[in-house]
Amino acid sequence: MNTVLLTIILVPVIEIYLFIKIGSNIGAFNTISLIFITAIIGIMYARYEGLNNLKSGFKQLVKNDVPAYEIISGAAIAFGALLLIIPGFATDTLGFLIIFPLSRKLIFGKLFNKFRKQTSKKNDFIEGEFEDIDENDDKKI
Repeated sequence: MNTVLLTIILVPVIEIYLFIKIGSNIGAFNTISLIFITAIIGIMYARYEGLNNLKSGFKQLVKNDVPAYEIISGAAIAFGALLLIIPGFATDTLGFLIIFPLSRKLIFGKLFNKFRKQTSKKNDFIEGEFEDIDENDDKKI
């Protein structure tokens, strides 16, 4: 079976199950309040981490390095923020795991190392064409 179709079916089923279980323990109003609180706190923290990631990316660019980790991390933070917007406890948990820097490094470490190996092959030369111009030539640059 297609993985995307399976995900589309299973995620709402898991979320509904968790809504029922948690709602029966803490009440309907508290469950709804908890959903909104996790979404608001998660989006604020995702914004904070995104700005830190952007600052780190600019530091890498100033050092003339490719900000490979920052590119992957920025996409992960955006996906984590999307998961936090979707109501549900399972998606919120996964979103928070993606947004926290330590767990994000553990999750995306292999992908980052693979990307770093591809971009680390730098050339120490610049290709181009040139033409010798004598000082007495009438040509101007």
